[in-house]
Amino acid sequence: MAHLGSRRGRALALPVGLALTASLGFLPSGAASAAELSDAPTSAVATNGPKLTYVVNVAGGRWTASSVKKAIAAAGGEVVVSYDRIGVIVVHSQNPEFAKTIRTARGVVSAGATRTAPLSAQTDTSVDEGAQTLSAAEAKAAAATASDEQDPLEPLQWDLPAIKADKAHQKTLGSKRVTVAVIDTGVDDTHPDLAPNFDVKASANCVTGKPDTTPGSWRPNPGESDHGTHVAGTIAAAKNGIGVTGVAPGVKVSGIKVSTPDGFFYTEAVVCGFMWAAEQGVEVTNNSYYTDPWMFACKNDEDQKALIEAVTRATRYAERKGTVNVAAAGNSKFDLAADTIVDNSSPNDSTPSGRVIDPKECLDYPGMLPGIVTVSATGAKDLKASYSNYGLGVIDVAAPGGDRTEYQTPDAPAVNGRILSTTVNGGYNYKAGTSMAAPHAAGVLALIKSTHPHASPAALKALLYAQADDRACTNPYDIEGDGKIDAVCEGGKNKNGFYGAGLIDALDAVRR
Repeated sequence: MAHLGSRRGRALALPVGLALTASLGFLPSGAASAAELSDAPTSAVATNGPKLTYVVNVAGGRWTASSVKKAIAAAGGEVVVSYDRIGVIVVHSQNPEFAKTIRTARGVVSAGATRTAPLSAQTDTSVDEGAQTLSAAEAKAAAATASDEQDPLEPLQWDLPAIKADKAHQKTLGSKRVTVAVIDTGVDDTHPDLAPNFDVKASANCVTGKPDTTPGSWRPNPGESDHGTHVAGTIAAAKNGIGVTGVAPGVKVSGIKVSTPDGFFYTEAVVCGFMWAAEQGVEVTNNSYYTDPWMFACKNDEDQKALIEAVTRATRYAERKGTVNVAAAGNSKFDLAADTIVDNSSPNDSTPSGRVIDPKECLDYPGMLPGIVTVSATGAKDLKASYSNYGLGVIDVAAPGGDRTEYQTPDAPAVNGRILSTTVNGGYNYKAGTSMAAPHAAGVLALIKSTHPHASPAALKALLYAQADDRACTNPYDIEGDGKIDAVCEGGKNKNGFYGAGLIDALDAVRR
């Protein structure tokens, strides 16, 4: 089975679209906020290299950061934003030796370029993900089968009964006091299924590394990916007699845009996303991507080590502030617990070169960072999805992410093995990927938080894992039915490489 090798991090495998139902205007993405210029002269250093973004991680507190900022200026750097609470400074520089130079400065723990291609003007170079329309007749047929308690397209959402979300909704839809932040490509909050639950105050554009709260800056521009909008619908599409229903249709959802117009999720934006969510008091974040340009960032590389450190600091800060962070496991069929993995896609913003990595030293982040809830994908037959990464000790839980219909065909009245959710311009479409699995887990966590409003992030995660329905290893695993083993699951019924602690359970989330 072929998979999309995407610059969008954990891109959506197998998208199929439903015809759009409205044409809505968009506000343009907010312009990059003015950089905080350093106050020391830079004329003594080279400035003839490509303009790159760097993260500089410092030890100590604000006084150390202040000293390092002077060293940054002396090395030819310009401070964009400084997250003094975690000791991470985002810098622009055209000095080819900037990283090497600043690493020698007192108080600097690590520093590295967040990209291998130079900064450029943000123009829209993305393309449509190839969504195919679903006939109005099929949508009409779904609406005809819907019960009085269901939204019109809910009969097509096989994923909701798979995790008992339909039964959970009979008890509660979740609390408006809980917000899930979608750190992604942006969210179209004008969608009629998202507008009722959208949290404007917790939304921002973080693409530059510095939050921009210009109204509408969190939305995808025309032609940009609908990935974040789809994710948001899975989490919290309102139960309002329109379209689809989210896993937690009574909670709030926000959009934190971290993807460039051409689909890159760079470290500075991801750090900003976690910091913004934490400062807004968001209870859960969903992260359906990996941080570009490295599918796996390696701790034995000075640049890549700094990127891991910066995002780790941001995720830990968010958890200390009360946030549970959820991430997709990835769509490459990798065993993330293997001794070695061949990474042929990094760096994906310039010229990739094949390399063999050790996943204990080279991390797909944020998904493989400590404390993150890492989610694998299942299909309509409760089996690991054909594309889903896996790995004993790496996967925490499993959730519906969809699969090819011919591999895992849903029961009627559902007709498609992928996940149906919201898209831009008021529409709906199908997608499959661990990108779709993670928001199911985020939605269940939102229901748990609604039920246990005073629970800490550690307690919420413990409940998620304890309530998950055990799924034993699927061996032999021949999802393509061609007589060849496609993956090997290790572990027992209570914890294994395919399903972690098991398939998430929305009903237990609201009754225990």
